[in-house]
Amino acid sequence: MKDLTKGNPIITILLFAIPLALGQLFQQFYSLVDVSIVGSVLGEIPLAAVGASTAFSDFLVGFLNGFCNGFAIVVAMCFGSGDMGRLKKVVAASYITGIVLAVILTVISLGFLDRILKLLNVEASLTGYAKDYIIIIIAGLIFSVLYNTCAAVLRGIGDSVTPLLFLILSSVLNIVLDLFFITVLHMGVSGASAATVLSQAVSAFLCILRIIHKYPALHISREDIVFEKKLYSDILSTGLSMGLMISIVNLGTLFLQSAINSFNPYVVVAHTSARKITMILMLPNGVFGSALAAFSGQNFGSGRYDRIRKGCTQTILLICIWDILALILVWLAGKEIIHLVSASSNEEVLYWGSLYLRTDLCFYFLCTTVCCIRNTLQGMGHSMTTIISSMMELLTKVLIAFLLVPVAGYLGIIWCEPIAWFLMLIPLLVKWIQINHKNERMGNSMV
Repeated sequence: MKDLTKGNPIITILLFAIPLALGQLFQQFYSLVDVSIVGSVLGEIPLAAVGASTAFSDFLVGFLNGFCNGFAIVVAMCFGSGDMGRLKKVVAASYITGIVLAVILTVISLGFLDRILKLLNVEASLTGYAKDYIIIIIAGLIFSVLYNTCAAVLRGIGDSVTPLLFLILSSVLNIVLDLFFITVLHMGVSGASAATVLSQAVSAFLCILRIIHKYPALHISREDIVFEKKLYSDILSTGLSMGLMISIVNLGTLFLQSAINSFNPYVVVAHTSARKITMILMLPNGVFGSALAAFSGQNFGSGRYDRIRKGCTQTILLICIWDILALILVWLAGKEIIHLVSASSNEEVLYWGSLYLRTDLCFYFLCTTVCCIRNTLQGMGHSMTTIISSMMELLTKVLIAFLLVPVAGYLGIIWCEPIAWFLMLIPLLVKWIQINHKNERMGNSMV
């Protein structure tokens, strides 16, 4: 367990974030391996099918992961205030809520899968591959929830190392199973999704064992399983706000994916590859965002408002250095990176994929600022502002999908996110300034 209310803010955040970064790096790495193996072994059409359906699985997984990340904030507040009795009740409620939600989403998604793929404009030639891939992912949502709930609880008490260790193991196992299922058992795209689900199940099981053996403070008994209105209200409001924040973003991506699927398969492959690379290049945003949520949650619980602003500001400046280095990389070797990920030498794939990267990287500083302020506000309990910001992103993507893409083609897709980042930053900055002024008037200057 680690106290995030002491020490130099940026050093504390950095040390907490490093394990998160390594974990996400391994996670994104095996995601890239999935794409590379499917593309090189099975070909561009199966890869296009995976890309065409991934937006929906990302929507589900993103919502559940965001929901579980909300648990970390409530846990951090309890830990920061020293209320260990309530901490156990929160942990128990987190497990129950996460599992119930995963089961509900699994049943609904499988029941309406055909309609969903139709709404996504998945071509008939890709539908079979898409269903083979996504059905297994949906069926394994329960394992994703178990792992992310354990990881969120551990991050809430300051342990970001344990989730990392098991995520690394999961990533390596995923790659091994990918190769075994696809190249040895010839399971096709089903092998890629089966490898992902099985590796997640292993990491969830090991994470639970670690909590049992190392963290007595997180052990729950029958007495801790209570159905108090205030308890579940806190869990649901924080979890839903984080989940909605991410799912609203991914819902907008679903609308965009529907527009993208109307293009030829080579453009779909280009976009799929570019997005996989983008997830790695944007890794610091998500990692430091999660660290800031836990950091601000603990410091908010202990009344350390000065540390919250300082930590957020320093984190934004630190990530912007990464953004500049990433921009230089994609401008120098954009096509080579797309070729490495997609295993394709098609000029259309290389052109559109590299153009997407080079354009969006120019505006990553906007995305960095959005992620840092948004997660800091979440940790302080200002969930409504973050939802409003995410709604603006959703609206932007919907309008661009229906109005700009028919006119500008894939260029509309490329310019969508920079426009969305700019618009969604506005309400976040307004709220951030209001909070600072309020604390200055109260004598708790956040400087």
